[in-house]
Amino acid sequence: MFDRLIEKLQANPKKIIFTEGHDPRILEAADRLKKGGFLTPILIGNVETVKAKAEECGFDIAGLEIIDPATYPEMDDMVEKMVALRKGKMTEEECRAALAKGNYFGTMLVKLGYADALLGGATYSTADTVRPALQLVKTKPGAHLVSSCFILARGEEKLAMGDCAINISYEDTLDKEGNVVLSAADKLAEVAIEVAACAKLFGIDPKVAMLSFSTKGSGKGATVGLSQAATARAKELAPDLAIDGEMQFDAAVSPTVGQLKFPGSPVAGYANTFIFPCIEAGNIGYKIAQRLGGFEAYGPILLGLNAPINDLSRGCNADEVYKMAIITAAQA
Repeated sequence: MFDRLIEKLQANPKKIIFTEGHDPRILEAADRLKKGGFLTPILIGNVETVKAKAEECGFDIAGLEIIDPATYPEMDDMVEKMVALRKGKMTEEECRAALAKGNYFGTMLVKLGYADALLGGATYSTADTVRPALQLVKTKPGAHLVSSCFILARGEEKLAMGDCAINISYEDTLDKEGNVVLSAADKLAEVAIEVAACAKLFGIDPKVAMLSFSTKGSGKGATVGLSQAATARAKELAPDLAIDGEMQFDAAVSPTVGQLKFPGSPVAGYANTFIFPCIEAGNIGYKIAQRLGGFEAYGPILLGLNAPINDLSRGCNADEVYKMAIITAAQA
């Protein structure tokens, strides 16, 4: 799977920002990426501190760019641009204070086109990685929300699951008069289409199951109706996408059960891309696959942003940093 992504980057190398350049896990991954030659790391942090930590740990980062927000010569210009982006929501002083931190500073470098992608979260929370992205990079044209995908791999088998990390639930968005401007079903349908597109990046031909505790109307409840409506909406928005629902997980993965419960469905029994109706189900589901099913889980891969920005787990190791850097850059 990673050979495929590396080949893509070799043909079109990218620059990636690491917001926590002093962290040994980041430095080990940067050393490895430097040796690979298909991706250029840029480290954020105090130059002497970063170099000293790399030397202490025995990592070779010679020649890699290290940028310190405290000494960045174009900070005044960056502050001015951020004030304009925030449109009165942050003062000049607040923007300057935010840009002193690696997460905001690195995100602005991506926004300004200095780098192609960003990976953070080794020491920052998910919110501290996603918030600057939403405020500065924002969603891509046509996207209404940010979501996430996990890629699960076990040998040659690959699956995609979403959203397991960002959207807690799906509710209608209303205007001031109480009119629905974006329905919950529209949001879940958008997640399904984005996750399917992400699956393709990893060589998965997506067959998308909209999961539920019900199959084809066998049960009743709020999320059942949501999955049904989202399936119909996704079919309207992406008529060439193989997607069906609502269905239970056994109907999604077992041909016998799938065709019994959902006869004639092109997806039931053969699904490889799974869309959950809420984060609770999604997060539990992917972790069961990871811990009991023996799958390697890669993610969360953020979807819907105007540039590739991803979040690491604070418990990550250097190999996970290396692989997530490749995934993130390959999204560009």
